[in-house]
Amino acid sequence: MDRIRITKQFNFEMAHALYGYDGACKNIHGHSYQLCVTVLGKPINDINNPKLGMVMDFSELKAIVKPIIDELDHATILNATSPHKDFAQNNLLFQKLVLVNYQPTCENMMIDIANRIKMQLTNNIELHHLRLQETPNSYAEWYESDNIK
Repeated sequence: MDRIRITKQFNFEMAHALYGYDGACKNIHGHSYQLCVTVLGKPINDINNPKLGMVMDFSELKAIVKPIIDELDHATILNATSPHKDFAQNNLLFQKLVLVNYQPTCENMMIDIANRIKMQLTNNIELHHLRLQETPNSYAEWYESDNIK
């Protein structure tokens, strides 16, 4: 009855290309992303704990998510098996290149981000959901409840 969700928002700029896609996004292009990370837990009720009343200190959540954001911010993310990566690796304009083993869609990025965050959370805190906004009117959502088998 006393489980609470808290959310922290992160913003970053990133470019990507979708190899084999049948539209304009097959070309390298960028977005201003907004990531909302929501965790679920019970507020701390130990009166000797300086975090009394908190599910998790927002600064702790930031410390978990910030390395992921720092890796992606102002980077070009490409599928490691696509020919795009050969162009980017041989071009000095791409100084921050991130190669991934998946098509770098908003949806696949969400799965990657969710897995990375979940590995860092303590047992009493659960990742509830993520929302990754790619454009002002397009976003993807990931919910733990949708992924329970």
